[in-house]
Amino acid sequence: MNIELLNKRKQIILDILNDKNYIPMKGKELAMVLNVSKDNREDLDFVLNELLCEGKIVLTKRGKYKLPGDNMITGTFSSTASGYGFVTVDGYDKDIFIAAKDTLNAIDNDIVEVSLHGSVKLLAEASRTGKSPEGTIIKILKHGINEVVGTFEKDEKGFGFVRCDNRKITKDIFIAPDLTKGAVTGHKVVVKITEYNNENTKSPEGEIVEIIGHKSDPGVDILSIVKDLSIPVEYPDSVMEFVENIEDSVNDEEIKSRRDLRNTMMVTIDGEDAKDLDDAVSLTKEGDNYCLGVHIADVSHYVTEGSPLDKEAMKRGTSVYLVDRVIPMIPHKLSNGICSLNAGVDRLALSCIMTINKKGNIINHEICESVIRVNKRMDYTTVNKMISLDDKEAIEDNKDVYPMLIKMAELANILGNKRHKRGSIDFDFPESKILLDERGKVLDIKCYERNKATNLIEEFMLAANETIAEDFYWRELPFVYRIHDNPDTEKIQHLEQFISNFGYGLKSIQEEFHPKEFQKLIEKIAGTDEEALIQRLTLRAMKQAKYSVNCSGHFGLACKYYCHFTSPIRRYPDLQIHRIIKETLNNKMNSKRVQHYSGLLPEVCDNCSKFERRADEAERECDKLKKAEYMAGFIGESFKGVISSITNYGMYVELPNTVEGLIHVSDLENDYFYYDEERYVMIGQATGYTYKLGQWLNVKVKDVSIEERKVNFVIDYDKEKEEKEDKEDKEDKEDKEDKEDK
Repeated sequence: MNIELLNKRKQIILDILNDKNYIPMKGKELAMVLNVSKDNREDLDFVLNELLCEGKIVLTKRGKYKLPGDNMITGTFSSTASGYGFVTVDGYDKDIFIAAKDTLNAIDNDIVEVSLHGSVKLLAEASRTGKSPEGTIIKILKHGINEVVGTFEKDEKGFGFVRCDNRKITKDIFIAPDLTKGAVTGHKVVVKITEYNNENTKSPEGEIVEIIGHKSDPGVDILSIVKDLSIPVEYPDSVMEFVENIEDSVNDEEIKSRRDLRNTMMVTIDGEDAKDLDDAVSLTKEGDNYCLGVHIADVSHYVTEGSPLDKEAMKRGTSVYLVDRVIPMIPHKLSNGICSLNAGVDRLALSCIMTINKKGNIINHEICESVIRVNKRMDYTTVNKMISLDDKEAIEDNKDVYPMLIKMAELANILGNKRHKRGSIDFDFPESKILLDERGKVLDIKCYERNKATNLIEEFMLAANETIAEDFYWRELPFVYRIHDNPDTEKIQHLEQFISNFGYGLKSIQEEFHPKEFQKLIEKIAGTDEEALIQRLTLRAMKQAKYSVNCSGHFGLACKYYCHFTSPIRRYPDLQIHRIIKETLNNKMNSKRVQHYSGLLPEVCDNCSKFERRADEAERECDKLKKAEYMAGFIGESFKGVISSITNYGMYVELPNTVEGLIHVSDLENDYFYYDEERYVMIGQATGYTYKLGQWLNVKVKDVSIEERKVNFVIDYDKEKEEKEDKEDKEDKEDKEDKEDK
């Protein structure tokens, strides 16, 4: 059932329930009123269930449908390891607090019906009052988790239990002896939950559907995270059969219908270990104008709409880049083969060719289907040596493309300055690069350094993405935009109040903030003690970027039109955009196709935004796991780090290599410390001593839990005292020298 038809049927049911003469009915009675036949009863049940999950209708104890009361609401439950949880409701800023005794044994991500301790009006006012409303879960409408990953343990009677990796699921899952699939203690397994046991205190029940491997086997730790987040790894047979029939080289007949750019000099610039090369760049200069070509692999030529490969790509939404592997959106035969813009071979592309003046304005552009042949594969390190360090050896080895790369660096600088002038915000947080051995053990953790070569490619991709988005906005066709909404006024006002303590401010016009104000703030705090603190708080005040059919602008980039066009190998929205562009170029975008995309794209945007967040979570969790594993070798050793976050239970300290650990409040000596939420500081009740965000500390590694992906620190008071004494001695010495000079 497509979204348009589903929404229409939802509204019909809501109109009936809103009628003042309506008396609560069962599904069978509603079917009679709506003249729904037995054959179509499943469709009616589906629509009713969707309305239940959205909280727009409720089901009475007698199984009758009605509108919710003024204290009833539906949302998504998020549990905690401590047993209590929160319910998030669409359209409301504040979550509903659910005490452990009131959860009805709901588990993380369940759709639940909540009885508020008060009316829904309290929830609507919560963002203004700052008070989180409370409630009791009275019904679980839909379970959000059907399968979990965990560690299997068997007792002497043959009964098994699985301890879930997801710490939000606090109860072990019981496995009957005949449902263990031969698992032994220590195996990482995937469990299908067969009985949730929400009405009592019994453990959930399940059956093992897959044995991932023993928890000590190489790679099993990462694969367990992947399976726990339901990220598809293997491709169905139908997909692989479809891929086998795709040619390994470009068809001569296809070349005839395309712009032939094989004689245009172009390069790819990527990381040294990249295998899926989906963007190439070319540049010439005529007078004061630059002609920049951004050439993107034409993946949509091979991943045809509605094919098994297309359906699988949409299920994945994005490639997932983890510390020890890549889980590609499309199979390697395509992503590393015919769709990868390897040097010296013909490849099909979609090219955006832009004419840019010396001020960085794009004064003309053309989009075309092309055939290209990349001259050279370059990497960020080598290009940076040439354009930043004037490395003679690198220049000599690449003298054929060097003049073009110098012009590219020149243009990237112009585009970057233009973007900066309009107010685009650049947060500069360190990223980690985790180095592993062949068994997946961590050798080292280093900071990933950005350079002029990475900036060059980013500027060119941004230019192409903006150009494509603006072009199709004015064509008034269905499209997929990348949007970043304006931050909430309340959050920004809270930030503004805090930074005023340091002498900073943000200017607004009628309570609206321009991104340039945040850019100015980031520049003012650069190099100061409070830089890390204010950068983090500013980022927290921002909303999350997402995909949308509405072009509402990108706040962080300070632009009105933006989309993702440049990575169709690894992002499904880009692939969908390519189809729309090609149909438009070939005059196939008729009213029927417009209607098709209008119905399809909202679902594509929602799914891809969700899958992007899932991929980000997988990357985060894998990094935390490997960082914990690495730090387990340094227990008792000292490091210097910066306080990156403060909570009511302690402070997080981040080391220069990006490893983060917790100093629990109970480990703070010499005083009772409490958290001042308004000032983001930990304060000693007796001494008044404060720990604040951005403050540097000497810490020792107290302990590590690899399983829970946690690192715990304690303050190294001896080193702190030593540094303080050294500082005082230095100041005394300087004072003495000053007096002698006078």
